[in-house]
Amino acid sequence: MTAIETNIAEEKARIAGAEKRLPQRRLRFLLGFVLPVVFALAWEAAVRFGLVQGRLMPPPSRIFATLYQLALSGELLLHISVTTARVAAGFALGVVTATLIGALAGASKLARDLVDPALQGLRAVPSIAWVPLFILWFGIYEQSKIILIAVGCFFPVYLGMLGAILSVDRKTVEVGRIFRLSTPALVRRILLPAILPAYVVSLRAGLGLGWMFVVAAEFMGASEGLGYLLVDGQQLGKPEQILAAIFVFAVLGKITDGLLVVASAPLLTWQDAFAPRG
Repeated sequence: MTAIETNIAEEKARIAGAEKRLPQRRLRFLLGFVLPVVFALAWEAAVRFGLVQGRLMPPPSRIFATLYQLALSGELLLHISVTTARVAAGFALGVVTATLIGALAGASKLARDLVDPALQGLRAVPSIAWVPLFILWFGIYEQSKIILIAVGCFFPVYLGMLGAILSVDRKTVEVGRIFRLSTPALVRRILLPAILPAYVVSLRAGLGLGWMFVVAAEFMGASEGLGYLLVDGQQLGKPEQILAAIFVFAVLGKITDGLLVVASAPLLTWQDAFAPRG
């Protein structure tokens, strides 16, 4: 068999394998909806049959009716776009800062001894504790909200970057030096592949905290955003509006996390990781 025929056979096998995995991926995707759908149906039935009160715990039908009314008025799209823009800006600021400081602390023991103790102390400060300080410093405008979200995203990314660098196998680096790899080549061929898996996980954790911190950020005098919907629903006694906002948060968080996973997948194709059965 010639080299061309071998390549063609390998390509056909790859395509056949991808086609075989496609139904499995679709099934796994659909499995993710089983628990939420079952819970929503049970919740709806419990309210319909009078097993629980629907005043403070409205059924999914009322929640989706609220979402529909908000969508018709254009408010839902406005609140989603404002909140998403704040999370995106805060996430970008937090990730860039955390990546640079984490890389510096991981590469230099002196830098780590200088910055890590202070950052570990600040990491324990609750998000709400920053709100009055940021209001005094930056007012109730966008800067304070974005910086608060950036603070939330910063710490998991910093820890992920620092931990990933410190966990790189020393023997692997020494092999690269034996082969006389230049510093850029050492970083590109050894350090980056070793760091990326843990770094991607830290990005996902930081993004999740970004969606959490945006609620605290939008408590700071916001008149737009999903956090404002939560406060408005609480003040006006609209539990269906509160739960509708929580539902949208969950959907947006899942979508953005999925986009991050898809975007990072090409960087991790080299991994031969454990794949659980079933």
